[in-house]
Amino acid sequence: MIRIGLTGFGDHEELYGKLKSGERLREYGKHFDVVEIDSSFYAVPSVKNTAKWTADTPDGFKFVVKAYQGMTGHLRGKKNYFDDEETMYKAFHEAIAPMREAGKLAAALFQYPPWFDCTRQNVDLLRRTRAYMADVPCALELRNRSWYAPEFKEKTIDFMKKENWIHTIVDEPQAGEGSIPIVPVATTDDMTYVRLHGRNEGGWHASGNPDWRKLRYLYRYDADELAEWRDRLLALEKGTETVYVVFNNNSAGDATPNAKALMDMLSGMAPEAAAARADEKYPVTV
Repeated sequence: MIRIGLTGFGDHEELYGKLKSGERLREYGKHFDVVEIDSSFYAVPSVKNTAKWTADTPDGFKFVVKAYQGMTGHLRGKKNYFDDEETMYKAFHEAIAPMREAGKLAAALFQYPPWFDCTRQNVDLLRRTRAYMADVPCALELRNRSWYAPEFKEKTIDFMKKENWIHTIVDEPQAGEGSIPIVPVATTDDMTYVRLHGRNEGGWHASGNPDWRKLRYLYRYDADELAEWRDRLLALEKGTETVYVVFNNNSAGDATPNAKALMDMLSGMAPEAAAARADEKYPVTV
């Protein structure tokens, strides 16, 4: 099974029109059956919020919840709102409990920073993190190319299989050590995760620009690029029960039409026709 969605549910104006923020997730659930929660990266969400999100979505809906940045080494001197690791992980477990109890949690996503390279120390950290998460399904996204260097690639994949990490396959600009290639390999039988970030190489390392976030994810996949992903996903589907795919190219409303077009392609529509239909309904805004 291949399930398509977007990262975040609050910013897709092309879906919502004038809907208030509290009504948007219900509308989102009419279009897609999986969403990645990104706000949890900045602060562990309250149980009140996750319970509401769970209640606002239809049966069978799935969430991928991004791990808090203090759990993935992104803080680098910024304040951690937790005094110790045990308290931090306990809060995260409590936050995702409503989703787990409702059968709506697909996985927790651990996205590590570009400076998290392939070292014994970091391998040990991944083991400790996986132990903290116990039986929660966990997806691992690496952003340092060293993990997929020729001498480490197979070891990285084998490590994920052994430690029960769900492989997060990414499509992103090939812009040096802080980006990784497409490695379409499943590491667990039940789930594989795919994140499509776009291919805006010029914006990928624009962290010094006040608009870096918009620049980084400003990209619309064309019909040929989506067709390539259709074929990869169909191949991946043979080796894993469910392939979850989210589009993260949200800067200018490109994620929704790309997701809709890919869904149509997976249903048998020709790539050019699928892309044209999506472009007509959701025209380029930038």
